[in-house]
Amino acid sequence: MKEIIQFKKGVLGLCVMVLINQRDRYGFELAQQISKHVEVAEGALYPVLRRMVADGHCTTYLQESTEGPPRKYYTLTPEGKAYMNELVTEWQSFVSGVTTLLEKSGSENEQEQERSEESSGIG
Repeated sequence: MKEIIQFKKGVLGLCVMVLINQRDRYGFELAQQISKHVEVAEGALYPVLRRMVADGHCTTYLQESTEGPPRKYYTLTPEGKAYMNELVTEWQSFVSGVTTLLEKSGSENEQEQERSEESSGIG
């Protein structure tokens, strides 16, 4: 279970950047959008957002809301967009490599099982 949490933490920043790149968003909205695809606690997002601002990848601004206090919106900086593009490229390469490894491993396991069944007279 720890591993799944680490996977999520590792990719959360990328998910946030991709969503903010589509349009400026506020924290709760980001949590809702990400939760449609990946289960994540809303509280896990705010440290990521603070780090992105501190790193110069995002800036913030306040906008009045009809539903309560003003909302803090996040927008990507030009540096943030460049960084996001690097991350997307790295992520796609990583996922492709892992998928290939898993598929190869799965087919090797199937072949080994078939050989084992043939040698034991099963099938």
